[in-house]
Amino acid sequence: MSAKDTFISIYREKIHRKGSENLLNYLMSDASDFFIAPSSTRYHGAYEGGLVQHSVNVYECLVDYLARPRTKELYHMDYSEETIALVALLHDICKLNFYKVDFRNSKNDKGVWEKVPYYTIEDTLPYGHGEKSVYIVSSYMRLSRDEAFAIRYHMGFSGSDPVNNVGRAFEMFPLALALHVADAEATYYLEGSINK
Repeated sequence: MSAKDTFISIYREKIHRKGSENLLNYLMSDASDFFIAPSSTRYHGAYEGGLVQHSVNVYECLVDYLARPRTKELYHMDYSEETIALVALLHDICKLNFYKVDFRNSKNDKGVWEKVPYYTIEDTLPYGHGEKSVYIVSSYMRLSRDEAFAIRYHMGFSGSDPVNNVGRAFEMFPLALALHVADAEATYYLEGSINK
């Protein structure tokens, strides 16, 4: 099954709140490049379909992380299947219609210059990263506070937020830390240079 098919299957099976089908319809429409977009310009998932593959990878990593007895018993991380699917699958929706293909000159294996495609950024909604994802999802369906903070702070300390804000968000909303860990695992171990 393709990453797109897996994403749609998980989404339809797990996410049922009011507005969710409208958001999925938008993602599948011609107005959206969600299922063909890369996940970055040159790092993890820098290929057509990288964004949807990353979203599915984060979902699988988050499910595994939250299945640990320690997360439930000691950290009290017990979330619905809907919440888990929603935050994982949609945490990077801010990358929707964000990357564009451009061309540059590069030498091929024979030393001949040729035009090669590469991804560049065209941000038509410059609203930050996590907060833009919260904004987009919230325009279709209501998020709980846990969900909103998890999506907002999924970049953890690698973002541009003050360290105190990130740390406080992780303390107050453990799902934010869990999503951050799942995102980092997918980014660096499933999709990063280790597996190239």
